[in-house]
Amino acid sequence: MSKKTPAKADEARLKTKVRAKLAATENPEGDAALRSLHKRLKRIQRKRRRLEARKRHAMGKKKAGAEAKAEAKAEAPAEA
Repeated sequence: MSKKTPAKADEARLKTKVRAKLAATENPEGDAALRSLHKRLKRIQRKRRRLEARKRHAMGKKKAGAEAKAEAKAEAPAEA
């Protein structure tokens, strides 16, 4: 079984394919292959956005605390 490609790489690859196909096509509305590529791209983008929103929501108020700890750690070596 082969490894899955990262979602970002897959999304970038689809974006380039859609752009190339759109430039080469005279009638984009009538091209079924272009429409299906575009649908796949939009599906991947929705999936990425849903995942990011779930992560943001799950972090809740912890995010502010985590950022403050990260800043404190960054300042601590400078003081020592």
